[in-house]
Amino acid sequence: MKIVERVLIKIIIVQFVFLFFAQLFLHQLDIFPQLEQLTKYEGVNENTFTEILQTFNGK
Repeated sequence: MKIVERVLIKIIIVQFVFLFFAQLFLHQLDIFPQLEQLTKYEGVNENTFTEILQTFNGK
C-alpha cells in the first residue's frame, strides 16, 4: 500500500508542476493571443464584483 501512495504522491506533484507551467505559458507569456481575445469576448475576465455590490446596496 505504501508503494501505491508514493506513486500517487509523485503523480500529483508532476501534475501540479505541469499545471503551473501551462498557466505560466498561457497567461503570462502571451503565447496564444487568440486565447486572450476569446476570454475577453466571452466576458470571463471582466470584473463584475462592483455590480454585485451595487445590487446589494440597492443602487
